[in-house]
Amino acid sequence: MKVTLEKILSVSGKPGIYQLIAGGKSIIIAESLVDGKRMPIHPSQRVSSLSDISIFTIEEDVPLKDVFEKMKEHYKGAAAPDHKSEGKTLRTEMEKFLPTYDAERVYDSDIKKLFQWYNILQAKDMLEFEEAEQESTEEN
Repeated sequence: MKVTLEKILSVSGKPGIYQLIAGGKSIIIAESLVDGKRMPIHPSQRVSSLSDISIFTIEEDVPLKDVFEKMKEHYKGAAAPDHKSEGKTLRTEMEKFLPTYDAERVYDSDIKKLFQWYNILQAKDMLEFEEAEQESTEEN
């Protein structure tokens, strides 16, 4: 299934990731990709679109979409190690598909989220990204 990362959200203080269902002036409705429950997200909550997130590397920041594509290629479309694995194990795995990541600026909690989000998207067959997003990334 092709997905637009702009519609996949991370909500501060809430586990997992969410898909944007509907938006209004003062509230948006999102559905959990973990359990399918829908919830309102109020303007006071911090929300990030996965398309706005990038990983620090030694050279330049790498958009999350590109990191997911590298992970998919490395794991041949299969699931990655569990995000609850030891931080050192996940860092070793990360070096395999993103060897230039900045180990000082990328925290264990960031790596755990990355692996969790990848596995959620992989389980839902949502690792194919819309071409429109590639074009907008190239324009920036």
